[in-house]
Amino acid sequence: MSGQKRMQRPGGRGFGHGAALMMAGQKAKNFKGTLRRLLGYLKPFRLQLSAVIVAAMLSTVFMIVGPKLTGDAITKIFEGSYAKLKGIPGAAIDFDGIAQILILIAGLYVFSSLFNYIQQYLMATVAQKTVYHLRQEVNEKLKKLPLKYYDGHPHGETLSRVTNDIDLIGTTLQQSVAQFITSFVTIVGIIIMMLAISPLLTVISIASLSISIFFMRPLLKKSQKRFAEQQRTLGELNGHIEETYTGHQIVKAFGREKKAIERFDEINEKLYDAGRAAQFISGIVMPLMFFVGNLGYVMICVFGGILVTQRAISIGDIHAFLSYSRQFSQPVTQTANIANIIQSTIAAAERVFELLDEEEEAADAAATALTRPKGAVTFEHVSFSYGDKPLIEDLNIDVKPGQTVAIVGPTGAGKTTLINLLMRFYDVRSGSIKIDGIDIRELSRENLRATFGMVLQDTWLFNGTIKENIAYGKDGATDAEIFAAAKAACADHFIRTLPDGYDTVINEEASNISQGQKQLLTIARAILADPPIMILDEATSNVDTRTELLIQQAMNRLMEGRTSFVIAHRLSTIRNADLILVMDQGKVVEQGTHHELLKANGFYADLYNSQFPDKTAV
Repeated sequence: MSGQKRMQRPGGRGFGHGAALMMAGQKAKNFKGTLRRLLGYLKPFRLQLSAVIVAAMLSTVFMIVGPKLTGDAITKIFEGSYAKLKGIPGAAIDFDGIAQILILIAGLYVFSSLFNYIQQYLMATVAQKTVYHLRQEVNEKLKKLPLKYYDGHPHGETLSRVTNDIDLIGTTLQQSVAQFITSFVTIVGIIIMMLAISPLLTVISIASLSISIFFMRPLLKKSQKRFAEQQRTLGELNGHIEETYTGHQIVKAFGREKKAIERFDEINEKLYDAGRAAQFISGIVMPLMFFVGNLGYVMICVFGGILVTQRAISIGDIHAFLSYSRQFSQPVTQTANIANIIQSTIAAAERVFELLDEEEEAADAAATALTRPKGAVTFEHVSFSYGDKPLIEDLNIDVKPGQTVAIVGPTGAGKTTLINLLMRFYDVRSGSIKIDGIDIRELSRENLRATFGMVLQDTWLFNGTIKENIAYGKDGATDAEIFAAAKAACADHFIRTLPDGYDTVINEEASNISQGQKQLLTIARAILADPPIMILDEATSNVDTRTELLIQQAMNRLMEGRTSFVIAHRLSTIRNADLILVMDQGKVVEQGTHHELLKANGFYADLYNSQFPDKTAV
């Protein structure tokens, strides 16, 4: 099932405690090289990054000092109360000293929050600017990639690199980098403070953390497999649901509801088993950590109490140490989690850089420009291959200005490839294609493609008004020009019957108008562009007979006075073409008019008679 092949976006709900730590990130093939290249994007922000590091360190240091000062305040309260209890003359609690400590603590926390805000603001700015430049670079790259890249890569994969991977880079830079600095400083600072209070208690605290990590590791490995299984099964379930509900009419028409439900239940059961196992193991991790942590907590209390009785440390130091001990595991866990996130981020960056390193289209010669093209097109000994597979060999075509040329042939004969070569989506392997006697490789792609207008089988309309979609064919088009183009395309009538007329908004999938109406709008767009050469690729397919007649009328108007290339499977639509090229296996096997080719009783006649078996070939 196709659902098994779909990648699920990370970050979905349903992961239990400690899941972030468990989910091992995708690893990069060249970690060091990719990291070095990614850091290159941060070089312009060295000053801001230095400020981020300083702010993060100061914010963390001020926060770390807090528990020690709180312990000092507790010590003053305890000593004053104990002295009064023992009846020492003049004994009292030093409220002035306690007040000074509390004011100092408040000041430290205020400054800690201030530096944290500065750090977050600067890091957000750096991250967003870096991602902004990276997106710009990717967008520019996408404009320069040849058509063979898009033909050879799934669109979803490219979109994932442009959106998900770049978003992950931005999120990591904004959150994880600063968090990593903070966690590292916190770990070092806490260890220093704990050692300053008591080396013995520090050893106990670190030992308890080490024991918890030792017990967690086998659980993490097991849970990793379970979570991977859960994600895989979730992808399978999503794929099944998507297939079933997008094709629900077919499912109902063939009475396959029961099988669809059985398949759903089967996958859902697998997902339940995988999810239960994953959540159970992940649910053990945190209680185990708390259990070992609490054992360490008890040990610190016991040994700390002994040290207090021996006057080795004060009671306030015990309080401070317990606070540090509680805080110690959090940055360690965060650091391990960030290490996984960084692995995934570098892998994402590597995918983006692979896109940026793709081979670009050959640079334009731009030595010549077509100013007023007449529309004469010649193919001279053109050969082309996809990889090592020859597709077109020694092709010769001579098209006069204003002629309508129909290209027919079975699937895979090379019809669309011919158009791709003409538009320079691909370059010929040998030979040349000329327009008005000029080799198209001597023209810039922009100048060349401005010479053509295209109406394709797969209509493309964007989310906007009908007027905006038609105006896409010409910059600065006036309303009068848009209306005239719509009338010429036989689209004006149906547009004016819509509730909002030309201001009707076409939704994202253009599902609020029919297939035939979409095709008429694309023809109107081409008429508005008024190119000297037209390309019509299966423009009348997938529509009813009445709409086909309307489209055919619009196409006839569109082709008037200009060179036109028409790719068609319905041979009835190209009877009046000035020249019909019959292609098979990359070669023009026949050419001539409709009547000439029927009289020849060759390949074209066989194609025509297969479509109209009950008609006399005329």
